[in-house]
Amino acid sequence: MLTNDELPFPLQGSTLITGPSNSGKTRLTSKALEKWTLLNGSKNIIVLEFGPEYLYNGRVLGRHLSRFTTLNSDIWYGYLETYAPRAESKNEKEALEMASMNSERAETLISTLPPTKKAIFINDITIPLQSPSQNLDTLINYCDGAECSVINAFKGTELGSDDPISKFEKSSLSKLQKWADRTICLDL
Repeated sequence: MLTNDELPFPLQGSTLITGPSNSGKTRLTSKALEKWTLLNGSKNIIVLEFGPEYLYNGRVLGRHLSRFTTLNSDIWYGYLETYAPRAESKNEKEALEMASMNSERAETLISTLPPTKKAIFINDITIPLQSPSQNLDTLINYCDGAECSVINAFKGTELGSDDPISKFEKSSLSKLQKWADRTICLDL
């Protein structure tokens, strides 16, 4: 188990943390945020919260970063109320509609990002990437201007693998892995 001082990656450049639901992605991202704040203060930190918290088959999918750490008041916190499309929907059509709504809402939030940033922490980046949009390119370009970017993303098959949402997610994840300086894969 990691202490607040230990991370399996440096706090510079871009780090992508992947894994299935409940594998510790959000917890590790929150530890990175805490360590960055301890070393550098909380000025010019951007946090994007896309992760839903949804009870599915007796367990909660996703967690918000605020469950694991305190977000100082001078951190720019972009919170988006999102759906867990594959878990919440009754059918594929409804899932696609939810994914599209997540993407559109994310685009609106992303358009409000402040220009000045030193560190960026994104929880569950795959949520706004489950339908066609420019969100991925916009977020990658935004993160390129920071000293440190720590992003976590769902990577698993427990919610599906051949449906359109999973295909968008896999494509986005592949692009993120090519972009990131390093990828940390967590498994259950």
